[in-house]
Amino acid sequence: MTDAARRGPLVNSIDPYVTDGGADAVALRARTQSVNRGAARAAVLGVNDGLVTNLSLIIAMAGASAGQSAVRLAGFASLVAGAFSMAAGEWVSVRSQVELYQGILADLRNLVRRNPRLVLEQLTERLEEDGFAKETAQQAATELPLDESRFFDFAARTMFGITTDGLGSPRVAALSSLALFSVGALVPLVPWFLTSGTAAMWASIVLTAIASVAVGGWITSSSGAGVVKGGVRQLLIVVAAASVTYLIGKLFGTVVA
Repeated sequence: MTDAARRGPLVNSIDPYVTDGGADAVALRARTQSVNRGAARAAVLGVNDGLVTNLSLIIAMAGASAGQSAVRLAGFASLVAGAFSMAAGEWVSVRSQVELYQGILADLRNLVRRNPRLVLEQLTERLEEDGFAKETAQQAATELPLDESRFFDFAARTMFGITTDGLGSPRVAALSSLALFSVGALVPLVPWFLTSGTAAMWASIVLTAIASVAVGGWITSSSGAGVVKGGVRQLLIVVAAASVTYLIGKLFGTVVA
């Protein structure tokens, strides 16, 4: 029997890509750290909210027959207010999450110092639940961590799925959200600096639709799903939001000079 056969079907299926394994592992690790630290989520939420929020406002204003200057002012005010609101929300959210995780890690560190035997037993049980044989789990729990710091890191990852260097960055999440919301909100606003009325309204819709399809396709392609599915999903969200807010502006709005 060959070495590949002895190693099993999972390893055999990976073997054809072994020459690129190092680069793939580095890229995957970088992607994972970006997601864990909140930058990816903040960026996606930021650009989506910017696109949908400002288009909805602009279309509502257009439905109420607002003038070009009024739409520009409202759209720019929405961009600034929304960007800082999103940044503040992301900072508070990620900061709170980091503090909660830090509390868990502090309790775990104290437990490691006070009762390492209990932690070893919990690690062994967790590894057994993950499919390791009892002897292997016991050996891994006792031999892999070579000092207190490494033991702590190993326990945090195995027992709680927390990596001490990937808790998230409130600053990165806030800045990503602020920047991407601004970019998204600017897309439907640009036509109103160049033209007005129906032409500007349709230009806003078309530009936002194109940007939404691109963002939706990128998100789903990054997650391994189909590009078309994500693009269509985002397009439907934009169409629904624009339709509702236009009707609201048309039915309940007043003419704004």
